[in-house]
Amino acid sequence: MIYRIFVEKKEGYDVAAGKLKGDVESVLNLSPDYVRELIRYDIEGLSPDDFEKSKNTIFSEPAVDYLYEETVDLFGAEAFVIEYLPGQYDQRADSAVQCVQLLTLKQRPTIKCARVIVVGGVTKDEIQRIKSFLINPVECREGSFEKPATLVSETGKGDKVPVVKGFTDFSDAEISDYHKSMSFAMSVDDLVFVREYFKGENRNPTVTELKVIDTYWSDHCRHTTFLTELKDIEIQHKNPRVAEAYGLYLETFAENYKNRPEKYPCLMDMATLAVKKLKAEGKLSFLDVSDEINACSVNVKVDDNGKPADWLIMYKNETHN
Repeated sequence: MIYRIFVEKKEGYDVAAGKLKGDVESVLNLSPDYVRELIRYDIEGLSPDDFEKSKNTIFSEPAVDYLYEETVDLFGAEAFVIEYLPGQYDQRADSAVQCVQLLTLKQRPTIKCARVIVVGGVTKDEIQRIKSFLINPVECREGSFEKPATLVSETGKGDKVPVVKGFTDFSDAEISDYHKSMSFAMSVDDLVFVREYFKGENRNPTVTELKVIDTYWSDHCRHTTFLTELKDIEIQHKNPRVAEAYGLYLETFAENYKNRPEKYPCLMDMATLAVKKLKAEGKLSFLDVSDEINACSVNVKVDDNGKPADWLIMYKNETHN
């Protein structure tokens, strides 16, 4: 059995709906009478008793939420459903599953979430504009108002990933054309390098392989800009401190890496070299050393309820660390 509930913030707590109305007015230049936002939960795998226990504790807070079971009155307004694409991670649904399991101490239920957007005082053409504005096709799609028979989804076998035929024999001009057609983040020269790699492998790559390489080669993952070797730098800034700072960096680089021929000056090294120098001088004895020392972690001794303890404090963390 699938339970369906809708949760809507009460007046005064409906901040998200208010922001949504403001965005529609300012970005799309529309004037809706009102905008409502409801979170729809479809729940499968709960007993009637467990559903009753969880609906006003896990899925809603009676003090700030309205809860509607099975249906909700839209008062004749235009409305649509936004749901994640299959395979996209839904944090709200996953959190609800974990909380329900903690409450019931039973098997995990299946829960799916969607947003229901209700807009009053707009035409059908205007609602289409609002849909286009709110539904990002990269991660979301328009959902249905009908309740499914089951929440268990079957994943069919996907099509075989195509091989890029003749890739290793592409001329530089053909590589440039292919680069443009695929909207790669890496440069044409990077793709030429990839072509030479697969020549050495004596095979052509798949589209997936090229896309994964392109993603890994991005500035966020690979730090291609920050890891670019600095050569023939000419300081043109009028402030002499800039040239002095760069000169100090080069001196410190030569001192710190005199036995490291594989190292080279780059912006990434420039950002982390000071920490390495200070640690070598014994001035950062509490620094936690790891493969990602630029995350800035420190070890401290603390008094934990009368017992000495070692704590690790993160005062700068990077998202992908």
